[in-house]
Amino acid sequence: MASNDSESMPHGTDAPVSTDTPVIAISCYQQQAAWGVWDAEAALIPADYVRMVAACGGIPVLLPPHGLRPAVLDRVDGLILAGGADVDAGAYGQPAHPRTASQPHRDASELMLLEAARARALPVLGICRGMQVINVFAGGTLHQHLPEVIDHSEYQPAPGVYGEVEVDTVPGTLAEAVLGPRLTAPCYHHQGIDRLGAGLKASGHNAEGLVELLEPESAGDWPGWMLAVQWHPEHHTEDERVVQALVDATRSPTASRLPTPTTPNPHDTQPPRH
Repeated sequence: MASNDSESMPHGTDAPVSTDTPVIAISCYQQQAAWGVWDAEAALIPADYVRMVAACGGIPVLLPPHGLRPAVLDRVDGLILAGGADVDAGAYGQPAHPRTASQPHRDASELMLLEAARARALPVLGICRGMQVINVFAGGTLHQHLPEVIDHSEYQPAPGVYGEVEVDTVPGTLAEAVLGPRLTAPCYHHQGIDRLGAGLKASGHNAEGLVELLEPESAGDWPGWMLAVQWHPEHHTEDERVVQALVDATRSPTASRLPTPTTPNPHDTQPPRH
């Protein structure tokens, strides 16, 4: 484990933190926000992510999309690519739809983190936007505005209002092992998976056939544990299974990191200043 802290009672929790407690990095926003008397640019994430990681036995730390290097992942045990803005359509070779609202600085940061995580066989969980980032990283594409594809907006019914989706998992997959054959979950997205990226397979769909879960096609396609979901498990406090699976994966003997590549990679660069 990356954590080397001593036994302590952290503020806001009831359980002690031990030396083998996994550190889970969560990618986050960097944008204008208001709190107290302040209205300024901030690095932030909804507290639901932090609470669920802690509830599942991990130590949550935030990775803002600024000033990062691949080596930051040598200090953590798992990575969550969190929800957020749309992925830049240019990243998968398409012109932007009028409803696509992207943050290229965050795309650059998370693509770098994903490349570094893959090189280290670090367990990765993609949530909503995070699933889409993983698909684009692997060369896949996205539906930029689902209401034009499925003729409704029930997956994002109104600003700040979660929809609900029922998902059927594919038998024999990691998704089924973690979640069982069927689940219902909160969702909030207007984009979705179109063409799958190389080495990925859809391991869960909704009733309309849209991809709700991604995982590696085979063990050789992705070193280490990886699962991605289109919904928001952090908002479903009664169902911690997805995040718990990530935390558990960090304790697996197969979760050891591989040597960091010495050859340059196009994603291993600092994201632009924002």
